[in-house]
Amino acid sequence: MKSKFKIKGLDCANCANELERTIQKLEGIKSVNISFITQKMEIEYDETRKAEIIHNVKKVIKKEEPDITVEEV
Repeated sequence: MKSKFKIKGLDCANCANELERTIQKLEGIKSVNISFITQKMEIEYDETRKAEIIHNVKKVIKKEEPDITVEEV
């Protein structure tokens, strides 16, 4: 399953790449793409664990980049 998110407050492309690498390591994540230019993130994951995975993704983002807000679109 895929979900798309709007990310606000992402400061640089390097930050986006670091978040991608960290999120990719989460259990249940099949792929992740974060675009610094469009301020969007798309994740593909195990649909049977959607709530848990999205919670974990948001938790990682808050830990790594506390000023970023994430909103599903």
